[in-house]
Amino acid sequence: MKRSIVVAGALVLGLGAVMAEPDQVKDTQTMMKGNGKNAGALAAMVKGEKPYDQATVDAAIKQFADTAAKLPTLFPASIKGKPFDGDYSPSSKIWEDKAGFDEHIASFAKVIGDAKGKITDLDTLKAQLSVIGKQCGGCHETFRIKKT
Repeated sequence: MKRSIVVAGALVLGLGAVMAEPDQVKDTQTMMKGNGKNAGALAAMVKGEKPYDQATVDAAIKQFADTAAKLPTLFPASIKGKPFDGDYSPSSKIWEDKAGFDEHIASFAKVIGDAKGKITDLDTLKAQLSVIGKQCGGCHETFRIKKT
């Protein structure tokens, strides 16, 4: 009897993990799309397309910081090879070069932490966004692939 309960429990947990994978992919995509949206809003200010807005800057930096905190859990091994909607998907290098990916995460977190509170006007936004953009781009070049 105990064995049946253990087996049933293991099956339920396994089924829960399988059902959670699509949610993990969706959560990861939502987070990354949020980053893109916020980066676009900041870039529009830098380009003069939108007026400088501190509330938009603060919201973007907060979202980037949330991403930095969650990045270590956004790409579990269970989603390797899973289909992602859109033009991009994660590269298998995320899992093959875990140490390199973790270095990028730490570097991104540091840059975002350093930027917090430093952006107070358009000039400081320009300076900080350049650094943030290099961090995002560097990770994307290595750990993201464009679908053909």
